[in-house]
Amino acid sequence: MATVELRFTALPAHVRTARLVAVSLARRAGVEDDVLDEVRLAVGEAATRAVGRHEASCPAEPVLVRLSDGDGRFVAQIVDRAAGPVGDDGQHLLPEAVGDLHLVVETAQELPPGVDLAVIGGLVDDVTVQDGPAGSVVTMVWPVAAPASATRSQRPGEAAADAPQPAQ
Repeated sequence: MATVELRFTALPAHVRTARLVAVSLARRAGVEDDVLDEVRLAVGEAATRAVGRHEASCPAEPVLVRLSDGDGRFVAQIVDRAAGPVGDDGQHLLPEAVGDLHLVVETAQELPPGVDLAVIGGLVDDVTVQDGPAGSVVTMVWPVAAPASATRSQRPGEAAADAPQPAQ
């Protein structure tokens, strides 16, 4: 299982880099072409969420994007170190499941909390959010069509392993 970690300063400009790296690695891992836009959008939403949480709580801490492939899947984890909301009793509040979301967006108002997770949930079938007092981890998983080694491009002059050999 190959893993790539990307750490970046919590600035919105770096979200684009996270999306580009994620799509590139997903393509290389063998994620279907028609799913790559979903990878780009979901990683962008999760990274934007992490940047926003860091800006409000711990702007000096880097956001971590961990991308890995293996076992027939491509996994993107976006890790933030921002403390989540705390209730009146001092207990950390977990994000509530976003069910039917009826939303009227006005340009002058911010979106309510949880909309970013609703968008991610609409893009990715296999998504989990672990939220705790030390931050959160958004894990998204996509199936891989073929093993990464099968999609590897050949070097010039290199014959494919399953290609017929010329007659002598």
